[in-house]
Amino acid sequence: MIKVQREDFDIGAELAPLTDGNHAVGGLAMFVGLVRDLAPHGEITSMTLEHYPGMTEKRLAEIEAEARSRWPLEGVLIIHRYGRLEPGERIVLVATTSSHRQAALDSCGFLIDWLKTKAPFWKLEEGAKGAQWVDARESDDRAAEKWKK
Repeated sequence: MIKVQREDFDIGAELAPLTDGNHAVGGLAMFVGLVRDLAPHGEITSMTLEHYPGMTEKRLAEIEAEARSRWPLEGVLIIHRYGRLEPGERIVLVATTSSHRQAALDSCGFLIDWLKTKAPFWKLEEGAKGAQWVDARESDDRAAEKWKK
């Protein structure tokens, strides 16, 4: 399931449907991304995430389909927020379930690495030094590289 939304999410409420009543699930892996208050260019007071509706959901669905083709997954959840967020707020939740823990762990890592590099979101960080668009990071590209076939 994919959700692109402005509003915050309740982690427990979002995870429950992934496992409730499904006794084939042996493991659930998740990642929650938060807004930090520090970036290479200084302190951050807020971050604004922008996206193109329709295009974003389509790309996220392609990334989810790739994960499902690589691992035997029972469930996938991707929630990504947009709009203005402040330090400490949740940005993203990625969760996967599988009958085996390693598949859940690996697929969750794959999803977050590919979301970071392939999902069409743009970040504007604001702070005492003004606003600055966030460029792609080489470290994110290196992390995603390990998942290429």
